This record gives sequence, structure tokens and C-alpha cells, in this order.
Amino acid sequence: MKKQECLFCKFKDNLNHEHIVQDELVFAILDQNPVSPGHALVIPNRHVQSLFDLTQDEILAVHNMLKKIKVTTIEPRFKPAAYNLGLNDGRAAGRTIDHCHFHLIPRYEGDVDNPRGGIRHIIPGKGNY
Repeated sequence: MKKQECLFCKFKDNLNHEHIVQDELVFAILDQNPVSPGHALVIPNRHVQSLFDLTQDEILAVHNMLKKIKVTTIEPRFKPAAYNLGLNDGRAAGRTIDHCHFHLIPRYEGDVDNPRGGIRHIIPGKGNY
């Protein structure tokens, strides 16, 4: 996918889209198709597909942005009980937009019958151990 066609590159430049916060290396937005209330994305400004293509500075910026939006935006506004963090790094992993992005998914008491196993449930039968 070319940078000009990238949905996240367009979001970065679209003042009408709800940005949570942006710095020189990454930005955060609320997911347009949230898994739960407060589901946010942290996205590198630079058009790059994989976590493994990020620089050390970008990785640190992602980490800092995840912490920042958790404390300043998600907790006060949505009051979750816990979080899942996710990255679909490649099409076989479920990535649909070819621009590296990290999901911060708030979790709430009772949102599923049994949360044990968490992200292990992406492959049926692997979450129950």
C-alpha cells in the first residue's frame, strides 16, 4: 500500500478526525470500530508496516503514548477495569491496514463470561488451559 492511499496517513492529516493526542513520532485516535468503549489506537507518524521496522525512538514513543492516553483519556472518561494490548503484525495475523498500529482495548468487569486466557482466544481452543 502506498503512503498516499494509507487510511492512517490520511487520519494524521485530517483535523476533523478525533485525535486523542499527537507528538513528533506517534499519534493516538479512538478506534472507529471499537471492540469496547474507549478502544484506542497508537500509530507511528511514519508510514511503516511492522513493529520490527520501527526505530528505538518510535518504540519508546509508542510505549509512552500508550501510558499517556491510558491515564489522561481512557481512565477518566471510560473507567475500565483492565486492558488488552494488541498488534496484528502482518496479514496472516489479521492486520487490515498496512500501517503499523497498536490497539489499547479497555476491558470491563463482566464484558465476557470468562476472560481467562485473554488474547490466547484468537486461535479457537488455545485460550483454555
